[in-house]
Amino acid sequence: MKQEIKPATGRLGVLVVGVGGAVATTMIVGTLASRKGLAKPIGSITQLATMRMENNEEKLIKDVVPLTNLEDIVFGGWDIFPDNAYEAAMYAEVLKEKDLNGVKEELEAIKPMPAAFDHNWAKRLNGTHIKKAATRWEMVEQLRQDIRDFKAANNCERVVVLWAASTEIYIPLSDEHMSLAALEKAMKENNTEVISPSMCYAYAAIAEDAPFVMGAPNLCVDTPAMWEFSKQKNVPISGKDFKSGQTLMKTVLAPMFKTRMLGVNGWFSTNILGNRDGEVLDDPDNFKTKEVSKLSVIDTIFEPEKYPDLYGDVYHKVRINYYPPRKDNKEAWDNIDIFGWMGYPMEIKVNFLCRDSILAAPIALDLVLFSDLAMRAGMCGIQTWLSFFCKSPMHDFEHQPEHDLFTQWRMVKQTLRNMIGEKEPDYLA
Repeated sequence: MKQEIKPATGRLGVLVVGVGGAVATTMIVGTLASRKGLAKPIGSITQLATMRMENNEEKLIKDVVPLTNLEDIVFGGWDIFPDNAYEAAMYAEVLKEKDLNGVKEELEAIKPMPAAFDHNWAKRLNGTHIKKAATRWEMVEQLRQDIRDFKAANNCERVVVLWAASTEIYIPLSDEHMSLAALEKAMKENNTEVISPSMCYAYAAIAEDAPFVMGAPNLCVDTPAMWEFSKQKNVPISGKDFKSGQTLMKTVLAPMFKTRMLGVNGWFSTNILGNRDGEVLDDPDNFKTKEVSKLSVIDTIFEPEKYPDLYGDVYHKVRINYYPPRKDNKEAWDNIDIFGWMGYPMEIKVNFLCRDSILAAPIALDLVLFSDLAMRAGMCGIQTWLSFFCKSPMHDFEHQPEHDLFTQWRMVKQTLRNMIGEKEPDYLA
């Protein structure tokens, strides 16, 4: 049944947490350059991908559903460092200076608001451009005011809030996360052990009717309290952790093994990374958050309880090593021990020399545009269909996450078809 989708009129404010980080500045530069005709939005599903319609006609996704035009986006956000977006992009050293200079004036105009930050949640970071708040609740109130002020100052009809900042330390679900009332009580009592800065951003966004996207593996919107709040406010939430490099490869290779009924004995993954994210993950407490996210992928795809002979005893190890000389150019190695007919062993080795922010930037943009679309289509709560973009897809206690990239892609197209009242085409016709 066709959904009523409000048109994408007016300007869309995109407020990024960590707006001076490598991923954020790369996304912003690419978007500004694309709308000036200086670059192509390579890697962006919303800008380049097509889907087949019921009549077997191929159409660009952006021609199928009413997405916000890149021309109508206004960027802003928060950061623990005061550098404008041009200075921050120069520091990140992801993009060449000539590419930054093509949109220099626009970048220099993007100046971060002071961030809601707690050093205990990211001990390797020492920012000075931070808010002073007596409690987590006061932190939320300041962030809500920031959203309102930005929206008014930039004449925005709508806002999406995107987390593109560092990974926070690992914490398990606790009683304070199980209901909205418990969460709000913990914020007002300033329980800094269980209420992270990212939760303050998420709460503030939802309270201001802004979809929230979690681009890191933090325990943030992935809690019953946030699910309750997002449904109460009719706001979409999505995440978590941009699926950019090594995990992207896993969500392609693991389904291939399973589809062919090939067994796996072990999967060893290691990375070297030298950017700010790598520095933060060098702390064991922060790495634990990322490790849990990365380790969850292949178990869910393989279903070892269903195929014990093939996947009942897979040894899966993940490592990330901070190596400053590489900066944003991450290198990932995977050694996969598989077995086939009559149990004979084989090995697959993958060496992926990727650019972390180059892969993550279009994911961030797509999540923003699709979240805005979901909001205008009246969708709220966990956006399962956006699992395609995430390492650790959000899910409630009643459902299992879907990690197979190709199944996830089908979920995206099915959701878009449902929005416009289309059926899946008959590929055998």
